[in-house]
Amino acid sequence: MPADRAFFDTNVLIYAFAEGDRRREIALRLLLRGGTIGVQTLNEFVNVCTGKMKMSWPEALARVSLVEELCPPAVPVTLTVHRLATRISQAYGFYVYDSLMLAAALEASCTVFYSEDMQDRQKVGGMTIRNPFASA
Repeated sequence: MPADRAFFDTNVLIYAFAEGDRRREIALRLLLRGGTIGVQTLNEFVNVCTGKMKMSWPEALARVSLVEELCPPAVPVTLTVHRLATRISQAYGFYVYDSLMLAAALEASCTVFYSEDMQDRQKVGGMTIRNPFASA
């Protein structure tokens, strides 16, 4: 059986770099195994780094570069991804920004979507949402 093809929601990236957070070890382990991310994920990540995490731009961009190296290539937000995202948002009631990441994951043929913010084990288009922090 082939291994799961993973996609990471923004919160996985945030916890991987959140010093002192109990979820950091789990997030780092997932990230170091590699997976897929989207440009939307990177946009949200840099926004949290320079906002809530109060990192300087050079520090935030260094982390973005590391994520890009571990998870190449980032899935772009294309018109196809946008259209799929709007269908997902309508069908499942997700916010459009979350749906953009789900659509990017489906576009990349991912089988598992790691996120803390969505219903654990929910299926979206043949992909399973998993909360890696559920027991942390």
